[in-house]
Amino acid sequence: RIIAAPDVVLNNAQSDPAIPAGTAIADIGAAQRLLGRRDEFDALIIRPEQPLGQADLEKIAPDLIRQVAQSGSDIARLTDSFHLNLNAFGLLAFAVGIFIVQGAIGLAFEQRRGTVRTLRALGVPMRFLVLLIVIELMGLALIAGAIGVGLGYLIAVFLMPDVSATLRGLYGTNVADTLQLRPVWWVSGMAISIGGTLVAASAALWKLWRIPLLAGAQARTTAVMAGRDEKVQAAASVGLLCIAFVLSFTADDIKAGFAALAALLIGAALGLPILLGLVVDVVVKQSRGVIAGWFWADTRQQLPSLSLALMALLLAMATNVGVSTMVSSFRFTFVAFLDQRLASELYVTVESPEQAASMVEFVTPQVDAVLPIMSVQVQVASRPTEVFGARDHATYRENWTFLNAGPTPWKDIHAKTAILINEQLANSADLHVGDVVSVRDHPLTVAGVYADYGNPIGQAIIAQSLFQTLFPKIVSLRFGLRLPREDVVALAAGLHSELGLPSGSAIDQASMKAYSLAIFDRTFTVTNALNVLTLSVAGFAILMSLLTLTAMRVPQLAPAWAMGLTRGQLGLLELLRTVMLAVVTGFIALPLGLALAWILLAVVNVAAFGWRLPMYLFPLDYIQLGGTAILAAGLAAVWPASQLARTPPTDLLKVFSNER
Repeated sequence: RIIAAPDVVLNNAQSDPAIPAGTAIADIGAAQRLLGRRDEFDALIIRPEQPLGQADLEKIAPDLIRQVAQSGSDIARLTDSFHLNLNAFGLLAFAVGIFIVQGAIGLAFEQRRGTVRTLRALGVPMRFLVLLIVIELMGLALIAGAIGVGLGYLIAVFLMPDVSATLRGLYGTNVADTLQLRPVWWVSGMAISIGGTLVAASAALWKLWRIPLLAGAQARTTAVMAGRDEKVQAAASVGLLCIAFVLSFTADDIKAGFAALAALLIGAALGLPILLGLVVDVVVKQSRGVIAGWFWADTRQQLPSLSLALMALLLAMATNVGVSTMVSSFRFTFVAFLDQRLASELYVTVESPEQAASMVEFVTPQVDAVLPIMSVQVQVASRPTEVFGARDHATYRENWTFLNAGPTPWKDIHAKTAILINEQLANSADLHVGDVVSVRDHPLTVAGVYADYGNPIGQAIIAQSLFQTLFPKIVSLRFGLRLPREDVVALAAGLHSELGLPSGSAIDQASMKAYSLAIFDRTFTVTNALNVLTLSVAGFAILMSLLTLTAMRVPQLAPAWAMGLTRGQLGLLELLRTVMLAVVTGFIALPLGLALAWILLAVVNVAAFGWRLPMYLFPLDYIQLGGTAILAAGLAAVWPASQLARTPPTDLLKVFSNER
């Protein structure tokens, strides 16, 4: 019988969703019979230990070439890192959501402060009030969680084609383009919603519990209580930032790297209100005029109510800066890496040594150089390492760069006394230039360390002549051809027409680079989508906070209106306040985002992959991101400001007849 993936079976046929897309599995005898290939094999998987009486592989499959398999966990490691990055970004989005929900709950409690005071004065116990509030929050959390899981599913459906293409291109694994909505996703989504709501509401419930019965219901009460908590918040911020600083230079595993990220982001978010308060205090002292003095003093009083929404904006902007820096640095480095590795104009792959000999004989008169690409996987410094043999040619000397190297690395290599190793092997085995390693019991001195982005295992390069001495049975089936670019198409066509090579066996450099860059760009589709999502959610949080505060601030703005400020001027001042706070937040977010990018590149990436990316700065991108964030905050403030400008004069006059 045949078992296939769901996308390739007919009606009522047996399928298994665990089988990769586009794949069918059958008994090998049945497969040979169906394909008309009796006693033929494309590949065999053999165990390292074989019985003594087992026939030689050369007799069983004489047309196959034995190759040492790469570690079976390579794909698992790469996909795990993919999941790790998504989980990290998901936790960051969750942290932004916690700040937003906490701010919304705090504002809701501020609106209800007078009602709570009245109920308590009538004899309702505080415990009963808190219980009712918790029940209300749980009901809202269930509704929001259901909506969130549904929206998350729609986003996943939208992004799934790009994710599938990424995994297929990067890891060579087929992933179906469809999603199955599993019950565990619903359960985990609802648990996150309820748990996050309880965490976000805990501080507001504690503050509500602490307010004395006779405390005023004015917004000034919030400012006074915020001032009391400011010292504790400042101490927590400094402590977390110190932890992040220490972990950034001492972290040696992925968990410590993410702990440094968490401490950095939470510490910076907690410190934002203090920094904003200091900035406003300085401006208050420098301000001239009654209106300016009142405006900045009023801004200082509103900071506690706006701080959580501004924290969410800070995290969103810092994340955008950090991830943009990481991705742009990665792309800049990746392009240079491709230029180094794909220096040959045409790459040819053949199927047998005989075909390789015919191909070399055919192309030699037409090209400047034929560079065999031969490799074998062995143990170097007790690490699985893919060893390559490099021909003595200017291509390598002119295009390869090193992270660290001796004065004449390539000369030492071709003298058969040295070896080049990649950064992963150097880090995992703690090797440095000048150290000695053995390849097949042949001692070689490390002459240089080079970057090898994306490789999960060690890699090394030795002279081709030494490679052929140490591994005489390894025959090159891949070749790089150096020739003028204008002759590439004609030579590829000649290989197909004259030698009968498949069209896919000859790949030109430009096509390979374009394909690699396309895979790279698709890799960060999810990241870019989450960037936009976090910034949008932060803008929405500011909108909700300002809409809530608009109604609450009428009693505070009525005296200013009565003293001569028009409603339009009051609305314009509210808009100006939001934009200025967003600008200050943006200036704070820039160094925070750069610190985030540095930890991602220098700590998390090294712990996860074994190689470190250089960090580059992109000022124009930061200006664009800052402008987008400030525009989002300004747009969020337009509606509340216009509502304030259209407040009926009767509502402002009522303040004086119903003064609390």
